[in-house]
Amino acid sequence: MLNNAGKLFDNRKAMLKGLKKQSYEANTKQFWAEHMEFFFGMTDYVGAAEDKEMASKDIAVQFVDAVENKFASGARKKIAGNVQTDLNFFMIYYVFPSILRTQSDHAKLIADSICEEWGNRFKNSKIGYTDYDSLYASFKEKIFGIF
Repeated sequence: MLNNAGKLFDNRKAMLKGLKKQSYEANTKQFWAEHMEFFFGMTDYVGAAEDKEMASKDIAVQFVDAVENKFASGARKKIAGNVQTDLNFFMIYYVFPSILRTQSDHAKLIADSICEEWGNRFKNSKIGYTDYDSLYASFKEKIFGIF
């Protein structure tokens, strides 16, 4: 179901570079235009499942597997530290806000499951999440005054 989840990250470098309030808004709108059906698919899957928690955990495992398969390399199939940092930021800025944007009753459950699986699977990746409006409001001209 989520084998193509790695495609969400195809433009991550451009979407994270020099991130400012205006570029974050434009990037997010473009990301939503291209990928919201993917996130609605997640919420529809959980919504149709009898065991919502198990379905959300299934989504989390499939999602993280797809990302790991796309970005892990080397004999030990590890993701390079700088790439993992980018992936973590991308999750926080784009993926989690997109899940929450579905406004599904199951969006938080899905985000919680992915967040937990992500943190357990990847080194130094215990990340959190919030919605787009909260992130957008945190920008002055640059996110938290950095970058």
